[in-house]
Amino acid sequence: MESVKRVGVLVGGLSGERDLSVRTGEAVRAALAERGHIANLVFVDRDVDLALRQAEIDVALVALRGRYGGDGCLQGLLELLGIPYTGSGVLASSLAMNRGKTKEVLRLHNLPTSPGYVFTVDSPTRLAETHGSFGYPAMVRPVGAAAGGFAVAQDDLELEAAVDDAFRLDEEVLIERFVPGRRVCVGVLEGESIGAIELTGGAIGPAAFGLRGTARYRSLLRLAAAAYEVLGCEGPACVEMVVSGRVNEVIVEVDSHPLLLPTAPLPVMARAAGIEYPTLLEDILSGARLRAHRHRQNRRALQVSFHGHDRRASAAGTAH
Repeated sequence: MESVKRVGVLVGGLSGERDLSVRTGEAVRAALAERGHIANLVFVDRDVDLALRQAEIDVALVALRGRYGGDGCLQGLLELLGIPYTGSGVLASSLAMNRGKTKEVLRLHNLPTSPGYVFTVDSPTRLAETHGSFGYPAMVRPVGAAAGGFAVAQDDLELEAAVDDAFRLDEEVLIERFVPGRRVCVGVLEGESIGAIELTGGAIGPAAFGLRGTARYRSLLRLAAAAYEVLGCEGPACVEMVVSGRVNEVIVEVDSHPLLLPTAPLPVMARAAGIEYPTLLEDILSGARLRAHRHRQNRRALQVSFHGHDRRASAAGTAH
């Protein structure tokens, strides 16, 4: 790849995954330094615009997820500043972060996803009326929160409790038909599926599913690549599915900004495919560009200088 001299590893953020992001950034910085890159952490907070303008970086490697990090907000700022960045652009990031919109796009393109609907905190109808004859068991998840997991409700009381819990993380909740089966994650890099693992641990292979090399295994990889494409993702992504013996595989969600810790699913799948961790990061870095309005560039469009009083109220700048 073309040598990149100044890499800003964007970490922190304002979501509940901030500490995890910082640990990821440290691992990413160390791996890039081993390959001769000049990589520094850039902490993302509400003054990130100043931090980016002062950092004088050539490219940004996004190592955070969640609200304001993986939902298109940070990507929009990087577009405005003219800093090429890794991963998906503004639209794909926001679509993938919104599980309700992800489901709509998948349905539009006839990709398999379980039936479901979105219930909002200010809905004019009661939950029981909206749910109606939808049935149980039902899976409940916040629409736009990266963390928080999901709950499975077996009746009206459990549904009410699960929705109330989800409202603590988001004002919109996705309620879906629960599909029993094994949860599988497929890694995608620049549109190509590189492998799959079972989220409970262990690679999909003879010891787990007996699927590797079979038509169904290839179907998982094709579906993941198709979901990646219809959402407009770029760079790395993980597509979560449920594999069931009774029904076809179902796409659960698309993570357009997967965790990049060495032990996270994507790096694990990459190693199984013969891509070592530092090489994976360099591959991701090689895809950094500006994406708005099809304006694809591999070099920073404009170096925006900063002069004047630092308006940050705290001394956080010294930590950056």
